Amino acid sequence: MITVHHLENSRSQRILWMLEELGMPYEVKRYERNKATMLAPPELRAVHPLGKSPVIVDSDTSLTVAETGAIIEYLVAKAGGRLGPPDDAEAALRYRYFLHYAEGSLMPPLVMKLVLGRVPLFGKSAQKRIQPMIDVHLDFVESELASRPWFAGEEFSAADIMMSFPLEAARDRAGLDGSRPATSAWLETIHARPAYEAALERGGPYRYA
Repeated sequence: MITVHHLENSRSQRILWMLEELGMPYEVKRYERNKATMLAPPELRAVHPLGKSPVIVDSDTSLTVAETGAIIEYLVAKAGGRLGPPDDAEAALRYRYFLHYAEGSLMPPLVMKLVLGRVPLFGKSAQKRIQPMIDVHLDFVESELASRPWFAGEEFSAADIMMSFPLEAARDRAGLDGSRPATSAWLETIHARPAYEAALERGGPYRYA
């Protein structure tokens, strides 16, 4: 049995969705953010030293796994390769690219914009310098999704699950709207998936859906 240590309104929503898509049984241990700081509660440090979410504990192997991408790869392997890289070499390369691009390239400017928005006085003006960086990423993503239905290719994969959170965050606070129709349509498509909806029910309130 997988236990997901799930923080509200966070990257860990993707892990719940992944487990629903795979049809794996799991339990959810929910954590609420500090209302003043919006940080994770200290109780998460008892699960992993960094006190971050998501973290899973697999009772079958007694393993604790942290970091969204690492958890996704662990679950793909546990499921015998389901939702993993396609057989086609080019599609498999795209799969690996977007699996890492989501957190490695797309999330940092989004987080930077969020943090700057909380800085008094000069934060708002500094945000304006970050938005052009984000726009480059959003234009790139739009061009990719305009050429195929899913990030890796013709089939839905774990790469799409990884890309969901940064694009949902971008729609919430970084200018992603109907001016990028392929990306907007992709978001609507993933939100309509039964497994996505089931994950929302298990995880509780999630502001980005």
